[in-house]
Amino acid sequence: MMKILHMLSDGPTELSSKVIEVQSAANEVKVVDLSKKETSYEAIVDDMFSFDKVVCW
Repeated sequence: MMKILHMLSDGPTELSSKVIEVQSAANEVKVVDLSKKETSYEAIVDDMFSFDKVVCW
């Protein structure tokens, strides 16, 4: 099982939602929506180094 972080710059799209759904079946997945203003950039940096894979949309 991999830990995968998805970072959405403009919110979810149809493609990103499908990929996240498929990957969630067999992996630990976290989604960060950067379009939301309450995003903690310190927490994002910590997550980037603690996850096995980071995907930016």
